[in-house]
Amino acid sequence: MSGDTFTQLVDAHYVPLYRFALSLTKSSSDACDLAQQTFFIWAKKGEQLRDTTKAKSWLFTTLYREFLRGRRRAEHVTALEDLGPVEADPPAPEVDVVSGMDASLAVEALQEVDESYRAPLTLFYLEELSYREIADALEVPIGTVMSRLSRGKAQLRAAMARKETGTRAKVIPFEPEKQRKLP
Repeated sequence: MSGDTFTQLVDAHYVPLYRFALSLTKSSSDACDLAQQTFFIWAKKGEQLRDTTKAKSWLFTTLYREFLRGRRRAEHVTALEDLGPVEADPPAPEVDVVSGMDASLAVEALQEVDESYRAPLTLFYLEELSYREIADALEVPIGTVMSRLSRGKAQLRAAMARKETGTRAKVIPFEPEKQRKLP
């Protein structure tokens, strides 16, 4: 693969891969690492893909596998408590500017959805993958994708409702005609 072709692939798919990784990891630095790892694997093995029109699915599948592999590895590592304080993750870069409070609430609510449902929701709504592409990326049957989307939507609606009620100010209207007069 030529350098220009690789650059075009990165330009076309970095932002969607980053968003997907961010929805999985909930950390901007981990999402960047995961997206970069995915392109590194493509640089080493991408030429093995016979049908280059499936590059997008291949990249999402690889990213998801790397996420799962990293999570399994992290479960086996014991935490080192004597390292001292760790600097917080820097704020996530503005990948897409989304207007309105509802969009930010939706993204926050998405982080509350179980991971098994969050991945298909992100791939379907944010990355606009088909059921087949999601099934391939997550290595599950299409029926599983459809049921996870359904359950994920229910969890997302519940999380959105909690977020919306938490952000609304509780205002009690003043109604003088209903005031009680003390004797």
